[in-house]
Amino acid sequence: MKRGFYTIMSAQFFSSLADNALFVTAVELLRANGAPEWQRAALVPMFALFYVVLAPFVGAFADALPKGRVMLISNAIKVVGCLMMLFGHHPLIAYAVIGLGAAAYSPAKYGILTELLPASQLVKANGWIEGLTITSIILGVLVGGQLVGPTISHHLLNFDFPYLDTGVDTPAEAAIAVLILIYAVAAWFNLHIPLTGVTMRPLREDPNKSLLGNLMGLLPDFWICSKRLWSDKLGQISLSTTTLFWGASGNLRYIVLAWGAAALGYSTTQASALVGVVAIGTAVGAVLASMRMRLDNATRVIPMGVLMGVLVVSMIYIDNLWVAVPFLILLGGLGGFLVVPMNALLQHRGHNLMGAGRSIAVQNFNEQLAILAMGGFYSLSTKMGLSAFGAITVFGLLVAGTMVLIGLWHLNNRKKHPAELEKLLEVARRDCH
Repeated sequence: MKRGFYTIMSAQFFSSLADNALFVTAVELLRANGAPEWQRAALVPMFALFYVVLAPFVGAFADALPKGRVMLISNAIKVVGCLMMLFGHHPLIAYAVIGLGAAAYSPAKYGILTELLPASQLVKANGWIEGLTITSIILGVLVGGQLVGPTISHHLLNFDFPYLDTGVDTPAEAAIAVLILIYAVAAWFNLHIPLTGVTMRPLREDPNKSLLGNLMGLLPDFWICSKRLWSDKLGQISLSTTTLFWGASGNLRYIVLAWGAAALGYSTTQASALVGVVAIGTAVGAVLASMRMRLDNATRVIPMGVLMGVLVVSMIYIDNLWVAVPFLILLGGLGGFLVVPMNALLQHRGHNLMGAGRSIAVQNFNEQLAILAMGGFYSLSTKMGLSAFGAITVFGLLVAGTMVLIGLWHLNNRKKHPAELEKLLEVARRDCH
């Protein structure tokens, strides 16, 4: 791997660690403020909101500037969201702003891989990026849980600057102040990401149009890119798989917290460790996939998605920690092994069809729309009385059933379009060498 790859990994690690610690912190902030359960569940779709709304624009933005600079700007937006939480804005609104930063960050984070590395290293690179991201999720939820816990928060709240009233009076607020520093570390690494030498693709500019008119001009381009990716016989399978995976797993992050409270009687700090357990399995699965899978056989992991959905439903029967831990590791492992090769295949097809930033923006739009829709459904259902067990059952059946349909879709492509599919696979095999 090129040296710049490790700088990207470091920047991603600290930014993702802060993102995940902040999620736990925001849950605790709402809980401490007496917010209803549905507002805590709504954190997930609020984070996804700008991914969906700005999808036509962030991909073009990521392709128009050096991606290290885009990542730096994105981290600055996340810090603004943190400051909004500290200064009394509603956590849901502030968390949406943090989601805005994440929406701009993602196309740059993944798009730079296709600029920096050859296609033969994409699966391996994705494995390491996903493995490191999952590691940051593990540490992030643990750090967030501990920062709002009684031991560390006590020390943080007793720390005062001379002659300065910071206004930080609660464990959640103290945690947010610490996380701003972690975002600053990520920004330092962003400054050291090398230029890849790839020609920038400027945003379309028409001097006869207003700024809003130029931005609206990106919508047809985004629609063409979306149509192109969904029409591709390999792109449509990988895109539908990753869309489903992230739609479900994005919401399961909160559902596991709710399940820990309902099944085991855990506090936010204790239940955050369970999210970390799932992430441990995902990291192992991601690394194994990076070692064993290649672009041209990525679709072989589809049955694992079906099994993952079945295992999610089985969670409702577990009420013992010693059973839950290996079970959650296995569940996470299946997810990691599923998403890494599919993600790499999607990046490869998108890069060939339209450019890295735009293709990942299309991917983010679909994945975050799934998170938004499923999270909105879960939040609304919670408000109407649906239990955590009921939500887990619905999610599991949805994942298993949809993965079956995706598998049948791929089989139909192999049957009706064998020549086109073989041509695409040949490109993948060629680029792997």
